[in-house]
Amino acid sequence: MISKDSIAPTGKEIFFPEDQLIVSKTNLKGKITYTNILFETMSGYTRDELLGQPHNIIRHPDMPQSIFKLFWDTLQQKKEIFAYVINMHTSGDHYWVLAHVVPTYDLMGNHIGYHSSRRCPNRNVIRKMQTYYQELNAIEKSHSSPKQGMQAALDSFNDLLKQQNISYAEYIFSMNEAA
Repeated sequence: MISKDSIAPTGKEIFFPEDQLIVSKTNLKGKITYTNILFETMSGYTRDELLGQPHNIIRHPDMPQSIFKLFWDTLQQKKEIFAYVINMHTSGDHYWVLAHVVPTYDLMGNHIGYHSSRRCPNRNVIRKMQTYYQELNAIEKSHSSPKQGMQAALDSFNDLLKQQNISYAEYIFSMNEAA
C-alpha cells in the first residue's frame, strides 16, 4: 500500500465528469467502509487498499486542518455539512470537490457512520477558496502548536462568519451564488 506521507503534490489538477458523484462511507472513526468506482479512480487506490483506512488517506496537504475540525465538530452534532475540499491522487495530482457529508443510522436509529457525496465544484468558487485556504494554512502554521494553529484558524474563520452574520452553510452556498 502506498503511504500518503510518501506522496508529493505535483501541482497538477485532475478532473472528473460533472454528471458523476464520488461516494464513500465511513464508520464513526472515519475509517472507510465503502467507495464507489469514481472514488477509487480519483484517489488512485484500489477498493482493497481503501477499505478500513482513515478517510484522510486522500487529504491534500494544502487542505486546512481547521476546515476538517469544523467538519468533525458539525458531524459530531449529527448535522450535515457541505465544504469545498482539495484531495490528492496517489500520483500527487489533486482534485477539488464540493463535499456533502451526512450522518448515517442503522435500522434501530443508532448513529453508525457517515455518507459523503462529492460533486464537481464551481471553478470560480475554487479560485476564491484557494486564496482563503492559503490564509487559513498561514494562520495554522504561524503557531508553534498544530492544535493551537488549527484553533486560531478556525476562530478566524468563525469571526468572518460572524462579521457577515451568516452560518457556515450560508457561506458555502453564498459562494456559489456569487460565482
